[in-house]
Amino acid sequence: MTVYPVPARHDFPADFRWGVSTSSFQIEGAGREDGKGESIWDRFCSEPGRIRDGSHALVACDHYHRYPQDLDLAKSLGVNAYRFSIAWPRILPKGRLGLGAVNEAGLAFYDRLVDAMLERGLDPWCTLYHWDLPQALQDEGGWTARSTVDAFLAYTDLVTRRLGDRVKHWITHNEPWCSSMMSYWEGVHAPGGRSLPDALQACHHILLSHGQAVPVIRRNVPGAEVGITLSLHPIIPASDSAADRAAVQRHDGLRNRWFLDPLFGRGYPADTLALLADAAPDVQPGDLDAIAAPTDFLGVNY
Repeated sequence: MTVYPVPARHDFPADFRWGVSTSSFQIEGAGREDGKGESIWDRFCSEPGRIRDGSHALVACDHYHRYPQDLDLAKSLGVNAYRFSIAWPRILPKGRLGLGAVNEAGLAFYDRLVDAMLERGLDPWCTLYHWDLPQALQDEGGWTARSTVDAFLAYTDLVTRRLGDRVKHWITHNEPWCSSMMSYWEGVHAPGGRSLPDALQACHHILLSHGQAVPVIRRNVPGAEVGITLSLHPIIPASDSAADRAAVQRHDGLRNRWFLDPLFGRGYPADTLALLADAAPDVQPGDLDAIAAPTDFLGVNY
């Protein structure tokens, strides 16, 4: 048996990033404070039978009020990067420009948060969308509606113009599998849908909004590094049988390649499209080129 030494911190390059990660809905709380609008997760948690123990995130970790202590804890771990996400309904309570005023209190909170990171030597990595869609947009169809792409671009423009002088690393979406398939097909994430065609259309619009947001971020943030974060899974056949190998091909097609292939210029995988048949999404001319916008990194949640 070969025993390998456990690497120490000094074994890593001096510029290696050690980080921690959070998301807005899961930690911020202040769910009804300072003008924040309702998100699909606020609604989902309030619907009977959705959450087994009746949990909600109106308080959560109270990060909205305790962020200085939270960032002190992060600094005490010795990390030098902090990934966080913006609560879209805290910035635009009605989801889009034109349906209501921009919530200055929400923008001011993220100003304070980013400044506090920088004061502690924590490099901010900002995720624009970590699943908390404004409920007002869900009432219009959510990610199944192409109009949500336009709303996301306006939101992205607003946030990057406000924070781009200090935040140089941007993640458009966190885990689009979760915000499409688990949300519109499996029904276990907000808004709790149960339609495969809806999930695939939502997924396409999420990927499209990513691709169209990339040039917006680059325009507003000189020198920005931009990417997207996927949840990817290695898939291994239970045996060497033809049936098990075919099952791996099918699952990998929808779980991994459905996202990786269009993001890197190959379009949706042909074998998966053939299996989906009439459930496949509506793809308009130019969409696939937009989705394949060049990025600087790929985040992998495993």
